Amino acid sequence: MTVLYSELQVAGWAEAGDKIGLRDVTIGYDDTKSSTFAIPCHNADPELFFAESDEEIAQAKAMCGSCPVRNKCLDGAISRQEPCGVWGGQLIEDGVIIERKRRAGRPPRIAAFM
Repeated sequence: MTVLYSELQVAGWAEAGDKIGLRDVTIGYDDTKSSTFAIPCHNADPELFFAESDEEIAQAKAMCGSCPVRNKCLDGAISRQEPCGVWGGQLIEDGVIIERKRRAGRPPRIAAFM
């Protein structure tokens, strides 16, 4: 499943309730108005943050490393229960932080020791 960053920026999507919308996270860091600072994800390919490969996911996480809105981004993603993607330097799936993506197919055979 691929989700475009632009698809998540639907106006009013997270204005009601206790959800933190994308505008709440990026307010004051609009890269179209300021030439001195731009949020790393606003200058990168949006597909990178919704990639399938471990290398691309690691690259997306690294881009979040020095971002000043990293914590707000992660809090917002968790409050909105984002379905997937790298948010605030963490990999999110079904609104929960996960270590790495599960690959398609049958899980490896593991010997059970009791």
